[in-house]
Amino acid sequence: VILVADRGLLSLDNIHHLTDMANQGGRKLEFILAVPARRYGELTGTFRELSFDEEGLAEAQFADHRLIVAYDPLRAAEQSDKRRARIAELEAMAEKMVTKLDAQDDGKTAQGRRASDRGAYSRFTRAVAEAEMLRFVKPDLTADRFSWSIDEDAIADAQLFDGKLALITNAPDLTPNEAVQRYRSLADIERGFRVLKSDIEIAPVHHRLPDRIRAHALICFMALTLYRVMRMRLKAQKHSASPRTALDLLARIQKHTAHIGDRTFNGTSKTTQEQLDLFEAMGLKKPA
Repeated sequence: VILVADRGLLSLDNIHHLTDMANQGGRKLEFILAVPARRYGELTGTFRELSFDEEGLAEAQFADHRLIVAYDPLRAAEQSDKRRARIAELEAMAEKMVTKLDAQDDGKTAQGRRASDRGAYSRFTRAVAEAEMLRFVKPDLTADRFSWSIDEDAIADAQLFDGKLALITNAPDLTPNEAVQRYRSLADIERGFRVLKSDIEIAPVHHRLPDRIRAHALICFMALTLYRVMRMRLKAQKHSASPRTALDLLARIQKHTAHIGDRTFNGTSKTTQEQLDLFEAMGLKKPA
């Protein structure tokens, strides 16, 4: 048995519990857990020393277990560019504040309330916090005049984790590529659940009673099964629509009831050829 779980399950306590379970009763419980690597400062040094092979895979140790890291350079560039763009927007905001403050000091007037260094600091700090950039952009509270700095070392440390998927496992026989593929199969399951949970009105909730826990798990399983069947049938018919697209198109079909005097009329909205093709591809009858 191999347990595969995402970042929400990982904590050092959970790792210890899983390790204890794996060593009890002669059972062989192996696990692959995604690691929220940025959360663990001790991994900064580990990531600096990683050497990736031609497949973008590397291996190290973490919490007495194998640490497998997969690197996607395109994703890394995307994350790094997004961070730099946010920082640039904040710097532009700060420069605009400085320009206004300097103009006031030179005796120039402008529309609106008079600016102050303390007010600029307060506004800028709030903007940096809302952008979740306080680690990189440092407003200077101690300075007499409004000022800030950019922590390039913190940015460099953050870039170490860009585009990297970190997994921890106790499975000794899995290759790094096999471990990554096992985890990505979980991502496929979660993608199916995300597609369908809004349409059947389910979402992660907290349950206490066993029957409700089982019912919620059953609904999630049914959602995944429906997603997989839809994808399988569409692919078999070489239809270009994804399950998400198919659901969006079919959701436009509505059943309506009209009351005219003492008479009641039922019907469905007119189906388009695109919708009819979907019904045919999935082996379903057109709604009456």
